[in-house]
Amino acid sequence: MDETGAEVIEFGTDGWRATLSEFTTPRVRMVGQAVATYLDDESRQGPVAVGYDAREHSRGFAEELVRVLAADGRDVTLAKRDCPTPILAWTVADGDYAGGLMITASHNPPEYNGVKFLPADGTPALPAVTDAIEARLASPDPDPDSAYGSVEERDLVTPFSDHAVAMVPDDLDGLPVVYDAMHGSGRGVTDALLRRGGADVQRIRCSQDADFGGTAPEPVPERAEELVERVTEGGAAIGFINDGDADRIGVVTPERGFLDPNVFLAVLYDYLLESEDGDVVRTVSTSSLVDRVAEAHGQSVHETAVGFKWVAEAMGEFEARCGGEESGGYGVTAHLRNKDGVLVALLTAAAEAARPLDDRIDDLFAAHGEVFQDRIGVECPDDRKESVLRDLEESLPDAVAGVDVADVNTVDGFKILLADDTWLLVRPSGTEPKLRVYAEAGSETRVDELLDAGREIVEPLV
Repeated sequence: MDETGAEVIEFGTDGWRATLSEFTTPRVRMVGQAVATYLDDESRQGPVAVGYDAREHSRGFAEELVRVLAADGRDVTLAKRDCPTPILAWTVADGDYAGGLMITASHNPPEYNGVKFLPADGTPALPAVTDAIEARLASPDPDPDSAYGSVEERDLVTPFSDHAVAMVPDDLDGLPVVYDAMHGSGRGVTDALLRRGGADVQRIRCSQDADFGGTAPEPVPERAEELVERVTEGGAAIGFINDGDADRIGVVTPERGFLDPNVFLAVLYDYLLESEDGDVVRTVSTSSLVDRVAEAHGQSVHETAVGFKWVAEAMGEFEARCGGEESGGYGVTAHLRNKDGVLVALLTAAAEAARPLDDRIDDLFAAHGEVFQDRIGVECPDDRKESVLRDLEESLPDAVAGVDVADVNTVDGFKILLADDTWLLVRPSGTEPKLRVYAEAGSETRVDELLDAGREIVEPLV
């Protein structure tokens, strides 16, 4: 075993995350040194911005990164308080920074922490970049004292908020909103932005709690029960919930409760098209409802592999209006090619103030039909995933659950498109020893039938 422990540092879908038994100060310092070396080797000039979430040790880990970067001769900006990842990303993209480092484990439980690198444009780092950083992992090797960079602690929230209210200038005119921070970094940020925009905001879980109330700060229905109750029974017009670093968002309406993230992407895109045309980007596992919206407006859809880094790349390549994924991450290209649960909350509140989201969704379903989606996991050891997918390629069926296969998409795994405009997707999980099986159809019953058929196709191959 490498005595430095570098072999455990691996940048996955969105940075390196690990439990605190592995996420240690020496390894965090190694990441800092690797980033410093990478920026030097690539001749990337400019300071580095460092942010951190609300976890117990995040500020301390961020300070270690600052020390390493400054010792390498880099000027460093450190966030004054824990802040959402999108605020750090926007700060980097808006300034003259060489890049940014964010200490966060996002929606993972409190016993985790993590670090992600943000390139100068504020987008998620692509594998070519994270591979280059991993290749440079080493214990810090500081320059002489005379070469040390300066360190400035700055308020990153206010400039971001100024930008957001300028971008979404509509007065919310007392709109009754409920906001749930899940004790994460959105507290005092998303709620304050909504109030600044004119909303009347009730707050839930907006105190600082490094343990997030004993749960994972993930914006999913089972962790948003109080928010749903307050909106559906308490007279609020809309509710929002952010994850631990506020790059993801869940939305609650009076009639529908917790919105399906797929439906929300479609209604957000439809609202954005009211002011300006543009394409949309979605992951392969995200609903085709947004495709119908795009087609109705004469726009195009660009499909990517799962992971917002691929969405962000395509948002730039195709100058799309927005991009999203079925796990609750959404970005608006004119603002930031990254997930942003803070700006999207303000934007959605403006849409609600202009016309209730429930009415907008009713119209979308009337025009394009309602869709349902679900997924299951099939246990599969990591070392078997590639061979199972190879075997699946050789044995793809001509029909699934009684409907002919019209096409097969291989953007990420195998997406089996059926003749009745439903689909089944099989792809490897990037975080668990499982294969994910997704299905979309016009009814929950049909989704269940497709998932059962998918299980029958995949399980014999494992």
